[in-house]
Amino acid sequence: MKTALTIAGSDSSGGAGIQADLKTMTMNGVFAMSAVTALTAQNTTGVIDILDSTPKFLAEQIDEVFTDIRPDAVKVGMVSSAELIHVIAEKLKEYGAENIVVDPVVVATSGAKLIQDDAVEALRTELLPLATVITPNVPETEVLFGHKVSSAEDMEAAAKAIYEELGCAVLAKGGHSLNDANDLLYSEAGPKWFLGKRIDNPNTHGTGCTLSSAIASNLAKGYDLETSVGRAKEYISGALSAMLDLGHGSGPMNHAFDLTGKFAEMPEEAEGGANAGADAESGAGFASGSDVASGSDAE
Repeated sequence: MKTALTIAGSDSSGGAGIQADLKTMTMNGVFAMSAVTALTAQNTTGVIDILDSTPKFLAEQIDEVFTDIRPDAVKVGMVSSAELIHVIAEKLKEYGAENIVVDPVVVATSGAKLIQDDAVEALRTELLPLATVITPNVPETEVLFGHKVSSAEDMEAAAKAIYEELGCAVLAKGGHSLNDANDLLYSEAGPKWFLGKRIDNPNTHGTGCTLSSAIASNLAKGYDLETSVGRAKEYISGALSAMLDLGHGSGPMNHAFDLTGKFAEMPEEAEGGANAGADAESGAGFASGSDVASGSDAE
């Protein structure tokens, strides 16, 4: 089984961060592991507190993963300090990590900056050049590009400039009222647009985490970058189209929209329906008491 590691923050409400990453990786067919950069106290209405991991503890987490179950891909999400970014970059180089996907969480959808000023520079100079692909949203693309991005032409110019500066592929995401669900991948092959259908769902918490984790999962399985991006966009469209509606704010997507099988069934969906009770009473389909333990053994 292929493996993937997420290095990111924890979302106590389960919609974003490592929780979204682990669900996404599992649903995309890889064994998921995590190294936690920060704990957050948050729900669908916002974040009220953040507790960063120490650099030493983050390094230990990454060491323990790489020295036991080596990941076939790594996704990096929220990292708020330059110290932690330095640790991640050094460990990825130490272990020769491959298929690195970085979601450069710099600016929230609201426009609020999420990391310290010195961390932005560390991200640009130490971590992003190690990436196979980075996945900035529009505000993050503007931070990395240094100019306003307000059109498809701006997106192409920005992605090209970032690619040439950092040497990694750039998936510049649309949204934020720009190109809706259309994303631009700029790589050594040049620009490639991935067109998507806008899904009228206000519950978009964790979309960036989910997309980057799905890309990492597909890279881990051996798909090329363009195919990995296409499959990831198809997955996130399915998760949004499921129209899950939880919480009082911008809720999570249904990462498990494609989950089927016996253990995903609700009671009313269980095969046999009312007959299941009769089967249980008669012992049909189940181990009998003597199969498990005889009366004398039990006593």
